[in-house]
Amino acid sequence: MKKIALTPLTCAIAMAAAVPAASQADGFVDDAKVSLNLRNYYFNRNYLNGTDPKIQGEAQGQAEAWTQNFILDARSGFTEGTVGFGLDVLGLYSIKLDGNRGADNTQLMPIHDDGEAADQFGRTAVAAKAKISKTELKVGEWFAVLPILRADDGRSLPQTFKGGQITSSEIDGLTLYGGRFNGNSQRNDASMERMSFSLSPKAVFKSSAFDFAGGEYRFNDNRTMLGAWHAELQDVYKQNFLQLTHSQPVGDWVLSANLGYFNGKEDGAAKAGELDNKVYQGSFAAKTGNNTFTVAYQKLSGDTKFLRIDGASGGTLVNDAFTTSFDNPEERSWQLRHDYNFAGVGIPGLTLMNRYISGSNATISGFEDSEEWARESELAYTFQEGNLKNLSVRWRNSDIRRDGTAQDFHENRLIINYPLSLL
Repeated sequence: MKKIALTPLTCAIAMAAAVPAASQADGFVDDAKVSLNLRNYYFNRNYLNGTDPKIQGEAQGQAEAWTQNFILDARSGFTEGTVGFGLDVLGLYSIKLDGNRGADNTQLMPIHDDGEAADQFGRTAVAAKAKISKTELKVGEWFAVLPILRADDGRSLPQTFKGGQITSSEIDGLTLYGGRFNGNSQRNDASMERMSFSLSPKAVFKSSAFDFAGGEYRFNDNRTMLGAWHAELQDVYKQNFLQLTHSQPVGDWVLSANLGYFNGKEDGAAKAGELDNKVYQGSFAAKTGNNTFTVAYQKLSGDTKFLRIDGASGGTLVNDAFTTSFDNPEERSWQLRHDYNFAGVGIPGLTLMNRYISGSNATISGFEDSEEWARESELAYTFQEGNLKNLSVRWRNSDIRRDGTAQDFHENRLIINYPLSLL
């Protein structure tokens, strides 16, 4: 991995600063927003029960790293006229504060061939955009979040994709999407690679493009949403996704549901062979006062794990967690979760989440009918006023146990985000 100095961050800052000079058009500058997020990330994972991964022939024991990160997000408005034009710039830069050979498997930074972690890495993502009425075209590289392709922002820097997308909201309540991505820069990598899908670390199948189309219709005072999506990783897999969400006030309670169905199989030349994956899922929440209670169930069927682009988030799955997504072939999993907001007891900005997820009937590391479970907690506080307003501190604590040779571990993460509005 080539070491990258301050070039991505300084380049993005320069481009953002040049926006006013480059255009005097109303809207382009007046509606522009520029923010800089200072993210400090500490990660510690202790492997248990002899399931340590091997690093150059030796058991790792512990994966640990610490980084300081800078995420500049500069978004212009649109120029005036029938067709409005704009520009978005994302400047990403990460510095290693601690972590050498032990940083492998933290995914906080790139790892060189000799096992050492990179001292720094980063990149600049630029996307041009054009808008007619309520239809927008975007071309370039950015942090894309779609139900069938969710960029991951769970480590030092966010994942980005390169391509083009059209988003149209000409009909009230209905939003249509379509586009193609052909590049993928994962969260711990500065390079841009082709889109790919992996069945294992040694079975990686690359494709020339990821095509998608979808629509979401919101009605009933925005309390109900119907979504339908189709995606194709050319010559590897194709996938459909249907979703229904609804929230309903009932007295002092707010009840909500999130139902979804995935159906995927091989596409075209079938580079990964025959694929067969279906996901049935449902999440149901009840909120009253400061408490939110959630139960969720997720069932996979077919011989293939959940189909998603390498490095992408599994956040569309109802049992996606900090450490795993319970998305192995044939796996059935359920979740119990409780969220508490301390604002009701006079501490606004303080929240606590606890959840337990249990999976069974899964094929894990080649072992059929395996079980796994995860217990996770997150304690978070966001400063409400003063010089540190909007600074957030999150402590995530996790335990996971699995059958077979899959890894068991105890994990802690400390994440500090300090977003600064520059424009």
